Order: sequence, then C-alpha cells, then structure tokens
Amino acid sequence: MKEFNKVTGRVAGIETMGLVDGPGVRTVVFLQGCPLRCVYCHNPEMQENKSGFVVKYTPEELMEKLLRYKPYYKDNGGVTFSGGEPLLQSEFLCECVRLCEEEGINTAIDTSGAGSNYDEFLNYIDLVILDIKACNESEYKRITGGDFALFEKFLQACQEKKKPLWLRQVVVPGINDDEKHILELAQYISKIKYVERIELLPYHEMAKVKYNSLEREYPLEGYTEMDSDKCKKLEEELIKKIKQIRGEK
Repeated sequence: MKEFNKVTGRVAGIETMGLVDGPGVRTVVFLQGCPLRCVYCHNPEMQENKSGFVVKYTPEELMEKLLRYKPYYKDNGGVTFSGGEPLLQSEFLCECVRLCEEEGINTAIDTSGAGSNYDEFLNYIDLVILDIKACNESEYKRITGGDFALFEKFLQACQEKKKPLWLRQVVVPGINDDEKHILELAQYISKIKYVERIELLPYHEMAKVKYNSLEREYPLEGYTEMDSDKCKKLEEELIKKIKQIRGEK
C-alpha cells in the first residue's frame, strides 16, 4: 500500500453487514456532512460538517479497516459510501474507491448528486444509487432546499460515463404519493439510461427521536407514515408506466 495520503475524511459511522445499499453483503461507510435539508431526512445528525461522533480517517486507514470484511463480500458484495452526502468529500472519496478497485472490491455510492468534483471519482465507482428527490426545480427546492441543477449535472455525468444506476425516491403521504407525481416520475425516469433498479421507499418517523435529541423542529410534524404495501403498489405502477412510455412489454 502506498504512503499515507494527507487527505482525511470525516466518517460518521460504519455498518459492517449492510444488505440494502447495493448488491450482496456490503460495508456501508457514512460520510459526515450534507448541503441538503430534506424534509424527510432520517440522518439529521449527519447534516452538519462537524459532529462530536465523527472519526477522521486517511484513505489508507479506512482501507485497512475495510479489508477486514472482504471475505464476506464474496462475488457480489462490496463497499457502499453513504451519508450525509459523500460527494461533499470528493477527494477523500475518490482515493477510497481507487484503493478499493486496486483490491478488487466492488464499490457503490448512495448519493443525492448534490456535490462537485466527481469526474475522476466516477471513473472508479461501480454503481451509483441515486436518490431522486423531485423531478422539477420548484418541487426539489421545496423538499430539499437545494439546487436541482446540481442534481441534473451529476446525473448527466453518470449518463456520459455509462454508470449503472439504482434509482430511489422516498414517498411521503400528501407530498408525492398521488397519481400526478407517479406519472411525472415515470416520465422523468423513462429518459434515463443504464437503470438497473427502481425503488420507492416508504417514509417513516424513526428520525423523530434524532430531531428531538438535536433540539430541532421535526419538518414533517403532522404527516403520517407511508403504508409499505401501498408504497410497493406505487412502485409497481411506476415501473409499469415507465415501460409503457418506452414502448416496452
């Protein structure tokens, strides 16, 4: 392994046996910091760039830790970088995925696309799990407080580099669970290439306790949780509409 890089990353936590953030068994590395303030954020403690729970790693130090779990990855597992928004630490992230590639470890990123300086990083990453917060600028601003143009720029970069995509959206009753939103999402996704999986995730209130501990107002106070069965039916309807728009069977 090469000499220690001076770049350090702020890691909020490491999950060693992740089963939903990419294929196979995965180690999920949560990077601290996010520029968005999504109304349904389930990790508000990771929004600020600084936190008392953050551990600093060099890419090499983190790699040493990740290699301990390599036997569990087998043929289709690997490492997923999540957050927060991992793209905020693009230099550290790029070096980590490059080292993973050297070790033959599959890599994925769970991202909202709200970052920059990712061109080199995209050369190494194997899978992009992309959260589609909304399909237009006004709705995106209302849900995240962020810039829709940054998301679309990242998506375009993924398309140009032909990166495999898993697309996700959190569904909140009264916000984006109606026929209009599903149709709009279907029309948007139908134009995206290299999509391997589409998932709708039901909104839940488990983050409420985190907001309370942070002494922050809960953004979705008064909203109900999304029924998981209804969410699955909406997902099936979404995929059906996408196929219809594309003229697929």
